[in-house]
Amino acid sequence: MVLLRDGMCPGLDEGLVRGLRAADIKTVEDLVSSDMEELAQRCSVSYKALFAIRRVLLAQHAAFPVSGADLYEELLSSTAILSTGNPSLDKLLDSGLYTGEITELSGGPGSGKSQVCFGVAVHISHQLKQNVIYVDTTGGLTAGRLLQMLQAETSNAEEQMEALQRIRVFRLFDVFSLLDCLYGLCGGGLQRASVGGGSVKAVIVDSVSAVIAPLLGGKQNEGMSLMSQVAGVLKTMAKDFNVAALVTNHVTRSGGGGGGGAPALGAAWSHIPRTRVLLEKGGDVRRPGLRSATLIKSSRRPLLIKEEFDLKWWSRSKEEGGGAAAAASGKRKRDETDS
Repeated sequence: MVLLRDGMCPGLDEGLVRGLRAADIKTVEDLVSSDMEELAQRCSVSYKALFAIRRVLLAQHAAFPVSGADLYEELLSSTAILSTGNPSLDKLLDSGLYTGEITELSGGPGSGKSQVCFGVAVHISHQLKQNVIYVDTTGGLTAGRLLQMLQAETSNAEEQMEALQRIRVFRLFDVFSLLDCLYGLCGGGLQRASVGGGSVKAVIVDSVSAVIAPLLGGKQNEGMSLMSQVAGVLKTMAKDFNVAALVTNHVTRSGGGGGGGAPALGAAWSHIPRTRVLLEKGGDVRRPGLRSATLIKSSRRPLLIKEEFDLKWWSRSKEEGGGAAAAASGKRKRDETDS
């Protein structure tokens, strides 16, 4: 909404602005949508002069029409797909994390949300040679864990250090600090965080619910407002800076006690992520790292499809797994080429 003001275009002087405001025409939108003949009479101004002002304002402020084909071409040229490093998750996500979008991992305690985030950060920084912003709101991220995963990727200490430098960590434990951080990233922090020739391609927030959920419920309207602000800045960052935003969310258990659950933060938040994945522990006690991932929201794939994966995938050395490791290495090379 653009307010009318003196000097916006030829003919729109202070006197005419006062006359328009007296006629309850205060914005460009008000003027261009008005009946020009009636408005000219009410403001005692020439119809021809008012019509000329309207035409100039339309040219200055109206959006230019864009065809669907142009929008599709823009999407293809601007969107990148970042592999998670795990073939099963990539299959579930239709090849990986999409830049310009928010992807959510939800699950209960021990479901592997943070471990997946660690693995994704390591894969993007080491294999794709891109920078990652990691916002830790639970205190669960340690440099030692990242280094352990990198040591499984490469034995070269220099490569390990370079990859660690491409992961910039922010430890924040309240929603106000989170907002300050996200606004700062949008205000130039993403560019400053780019090191080693790569750009920031992923922003991970683990967990978004940890700082928002305590403010929701009851009569605390402030919590909903703060959640909306977090959602807005995340969506703006993903779209305007062409990054993939990955967030984690807790689940709320159903009253039946059957072990099922739904992502926390309610219906208002459910519209924010473009893709949502529910992580759950596997049932095989012989494979404690086994997890199931169920697609519960997507615009690209059928819902409720499920994939199983092992959390140890990101921590195993390249020598383990024989042909599977070779296949994963080949996929990583394709990912580097695609990026």
